[in-house]
Amino acid sequence: MLMRHLSSRLLLTAVASAAALTAVPAAAHADTGPTRMPPPPFGSLDGVGGVGGIGGPGGMGGPGGPGGFGGDHLTVSVSGSGAGRDGTYELECGPDGGSHTDPRAACGRLDELAVEGQDPFAPVPKGAYCTMQYGGDATAHITGTWHGRTVDSSYKLTDGCEISRWRRLVPVLPATAP
Repeated sequence: MLMRHLSSRLLLTAVASAAALTAVPAAAHADTGPTRMPPPPFGSLDGVGGVGGIGGPGGMGGPGGPGGFGGDHLTVSVSGSGAGRDGTYELECGPDGGSHTDPRAACGRLDELAVEGQDPFAPVPKGAYCTMQYGGDATAHITGTWHGRTVDSSYKLTDGCEISRWRRLVPVLPATAP
């Protein structure tokens, strides 16, 4: 009976460890070189299921392209960043514009994440193990429409996962220390 109990606990521990490893956000591995990413969670990004990607060769559905998403509009509110970019600004993608300090770079970063199969506005996965570090008082809130879907996402710097999530969106969000 004791051996059966110990075997069950060992199996449970192994399963929990495997689950924790799969919950680590992809951004934690972003600098390890090219990897094959799964398809994006919101369908084909080029509008025709091809390999052109957003605005890439053969891509028909990039922002503003034929059958594309065009008219993406985000409102970004930032406070406490210490980067001189606190406030609320508009970001238009396809064509790029708005009151954002660098709409071309910001829209380019969002498209880059999408082509990599990442949802730039996804929250930290439930149950993710995050380092216990504090990145500062900065907060941000992004609302609007991007690639035909509604966005309502909040950002903060309260632990390693949230810091990584924020940094993944630079230059949409301002770069902050640490």
